[in-house]
Amino acid sequence: MGQTPTLHLLYSCPFCWKVRGLLEHLDVDVNYVGVNGMKIKKDVAFAGDWGKVPVFTDAQGQHHVDSTPLLRLIDQTYNNGVMAAQGDAARREEWMTWVDTHLSKATVPILYGSLGSALKTTTRISKIEKFGFISKRLYAWAGFPIMWGIIARKRVKRDGRTPKKLWHDLLTEFTDAHGDEPFFGGATPDLVDFAAFGYMRSVSPYPQFEQLTDHANGMAWYRRMEATLN
Repeated sequence: MGQTPTLHLLYSCPFCWKVRGLLEHLDVDVNYVGVNGMKIKKDVAFAGDWGKVPVFTDAQGQHHVDSTPLLRLIDQTYNNGVMAAQGDAARREEWMTWVDTHLSKATVPILYGSLGSALKTTTRISKIEKFGFISKRLYAWAGFPIMWGIIARKRVKRDGRTPKKLWHDLLTEFTDAHGDEPFFGGATPDLVDFAAFGYMRSVSPYPQFEQLTDHANGMAWYRRMEATLN
């Protein structure tokens, strides 16, 4: 039987939400372990020099990293690789790259694209993540100008679109690729659906998620994905 699998994660990490969504969909019995947001490398040092989350430890005690390979591993281990064999392989790989390139980079602008948004986000993260007493306050009040001033503002300026417009354009492009099917994978979701869902779901704990709710096709797909979770 082995041990119960474990997923070490940050609850605010979009890459972790990718993996968690697939685990929930497949109803895998797994322990979720939050790491200290200020001590990630130390908390996952057992997995080698990767130094990031998510880290998945399987029933045999082997550690696995990197969210997209983890999706494939979990599908193979707990679903006989059904999703990895679903549809056209070239199309799936093209769109997995698209999702990991575009949607992943859209999360920072929507959450930190203005000083107000950045403060709301870092304050929320300080409440949901595992921080010490001092580091919680340090992250909430010192983190937001860094995320806005150093990272998010540059991405928004480089792209030229508001964070909302960026997300709406990406959701339109993604859902248009579904054709007349309810999911990218067709009648049922595939690994690309769960990758995209994870990035979008990572925005859901924050007030900025409201900026996505008036994209009709995007939200219809999102709600269908939610309905597949166990």
